[in-house]
Amino acid sequence: MDFILQNADTFIWIAVAFGFLMAFGVGANDVANAMGTSVGAKALTLKQAIFVAAIFEFAGAYLAGGQVTQTIRKGIIDSAYFEGTPELLIFGMMAALLAAGVWLVLASKFGWPVSTTHSIIGAIVGFAAVGVSVDAVSWGKVGSIVGSWVITPFIAGAIAFLIVMSVQKLILNRSNPFAMAKRYVPFYMFLTGFVMALVTIMKGLKHIFQDHDINLSMTETYLIAIGFGALIAVIGALVISRIKVEEEADKDYHFYSVEKVFTVLMIVTACGMAFAHGSNDVANAIGPLAAIVSVIQNGGDIGAKAVVDPRILLVGAIGIVIGLIVLGSRVMATIGQKITHLTPSRGFAAELAAASTVIIASGAGLPISTTQTLVGAVLGVGMARGIAALNLGVVRNILVSWVVTLPAGAILSVIFFFIFKALFSF
Repeated sequence: MDFILQNADTFIWIAVAFGFLMAFGVGANDVANAMGTSVGAKALTLKQAIFVAAIFEFAGAYLAGGQVTQTIRKGIIDSAYFEGTPELLIFGMMAALLAAGVWLVLASKFGWPVSTTHSIIGAIVGFAAVGVSVDAVSWGKVGSIVGSWVITPFIAGAIAFLIVMSVQKLILNRSNPFAMAKRYVPFYMFLTGFVMALVTIMKGLKHIFQDHDINLSMTETYLIAIGFGALIAVIGALVISRIKVEEEADKDYHFYSVEKVFTVLMIVTACGMAFAHGSNDVANAIGPLAAIVSVIQNGGDIGAKAVVDPRILLVGAIGIVIGLIVLGSRVMATIGQKITHLTPSRGFAAELAAASTVIIASGAGLPISTTQTLVGAVLGVGMARGIAALNLGVVRNILVSWVVTLPAGAILSVIFFFIFKALFSF
């Protein structure tokens, strides 16, 4: 540990570089969760999606990313095992950031939508179990994460299926679809406002509330969300009522007008999900980085929490945006175009279902991957049109990449851990 303390600035800069790589991977892979469906449904062009996502992801990551973060990501390992050898925690977190970052960049180049959360957790489990002690890992939490592979995509898929079927039955399959849209779309607008308000309060702004000691009860949270949903519904109803579509107009024109309304709803849900995603998943990069900086700055003392320097938060926010710009289009194409054909109404169903699942999982305390949640929702949208509407080859590749993510992160992390241990243990 003495060697690390004597070269503290060097080690911090190395850790910052690895944290930036991890944030780059988060931007390249996970941002497709928020924007891939919008691009696939042609609600936004690729350039527009990147521009919008960059703004909301950066805002979420930097403004609402939290000034305090758990140094041991999700409590997945027991810090007591590192009390006598804090340098092992430093080497391990450096290895985890590098391993998860490398895996995410590799997956992004192939267009595989994998979980950034599972990537970093697999990496942390790998170095802790092999490099320190099997008992240092909270295996119960690892088991719950594996269980989430099935639970959350299934929930999202079921909700998306129901939303798509309701849109078809109430609006698209009727003889006068735009007239039916005027009647029923305000209800979908209420749902959008309600769910996005919950996502923003419970996920996107939770760190700001914690920092300012604001504790909203669940009743207050839901009342605010209901109020926001009602406001959106009223405004939407007034806007739609002013749109005139002739009853005698071609039915395709009616469909086009209906889809334009859902295009607006898609963009709203995408922006909300991008903000919430940035505020939460930046911790995948800065959590381990904060652990390293905290241990070094405290002379080897391992604390449960660490105050995050705003400059570290900025590294995460900038890394996410650059990763999105450089490699984000590949995963966006997989999510939005290769799984199934999306229209604005179908894309809206997928995004609303994913956001709803985030709320359900948060309330139930389930670990969740936004990637797997949104892929599950897109699969549900495809199933509403029959299994033939799905590209099963792409689905198979995605499922394989999910299974491989945890062990890939773990194996790479173990390799890097022993390299750092050999290089810097003096």
